[in-house]
Amino acid sequence: MANIKKGDVVQVITGKSQARGGDRGKQGRVIEVQVEKNRVIVEGINFVKKHVRVGQTQRGTKTGGIETVEAPIHVSNVALIDPETKKPTRVGFRVEQVTKDGVTKNVRIRYAKKSGKDL
Repeated sequence: MANIKKGDVVQVITGKSQARGGDRGKQGRVIEVQVEKNRVIVEGINFVKKHVRVGQTQRGTKTGGIETVEAPIHVSNVALIDPETKKPTRVGFRVEQVTKDGVTKNVRIRYAKKSGKDL
């Protein structure tokens, strides 16, 4: 089961510090999770320049040039933010029984573990 999902708020915990032009310590919302590659794309973090070939749209406007887009980060380099303390934390799972239409199922639910120090 995934620790980090689309829409979660995460913090970058490794890499260059912000003073050196890196993203460590920055927080952002997860835009996409690439499960096969164990990577996530976080909004506003890990920008790279992408060169796009010049083309035309249906209306006739020119496209292309140099764009800045978010690149994927390995999932081990980010930590989920605890909604209460606003600090990075670990993720735990607990099993609860849910009854629906007379059928009882065991469902795993994610929760943020108690966050003491910064990770």
